[in-house]
Amino acid sequence: MTKVAIVYHSGYGHTKKQAEAVHAGAVAADASTELIAIDAEGNISEAAWASLNAADAIVFGSPTYMGMVSWQFKKFADASSKSWFSQVWKDKIAAGFTNSATMNGDKLSTLHYMFTLGMQHGMIWVGTGMLPSNSKAAQRNDINFVGSSAGAMAQSPSDSSPEEGPLPGDLETARLFGKRIVETARQFRK
Repeated sequence: MTKVAIVYHSGYGHTKKQAEAVHAGAVAADASTELIAIDAEGNISEAAWASLNAADAIVFGSPTYMGMVSWQFKKFADASSKSWFSQVWKDKIAAGFTNSATMNGDKLSTLHYMFTLGMQHGMIWVGTGMLPSNSKAAQRNDINFVGSSAGAMAQSPSDSSPEEGPLPGDLETARLFGKRIVETARQFRK
């Protein structure tokens, strides 16, 4: 069975909700899937590191704060140097998702950071594979309304609770992205 680990930081709960949607898509695709939350101090457990090392695919998630990943996610990324040194993540599937308060919010910078982290580990990056909803008929809750190819993007207003955002279309985008990650990982399993 394909193993997927979704490692993420969520400051207010919105990115956690997006992580859960990626997780739901991976589970629906019959993958063994684990959510790994980076804590408020930027740490994960030794058991979580072992899960990441054993996974076929690692999905990175972080809110976009000031045009970049959260400092907690950055601390996790820096701590991944032990896995980098031993090349444990080489040839695994990598993907990423992010959420911010504005429609743009410089989310692409966050995904580029995650992409670079994956490339440093020798991983194989997977994008959304979805066309953007960019016609005149497009509605805010359409799939990939935010229009990202590099990874899943979501938008949650700064004064919204996690129950109010991300919106259903962004969560469906994340769910479909989770399914795509599993399907891609299956193609690369040894």
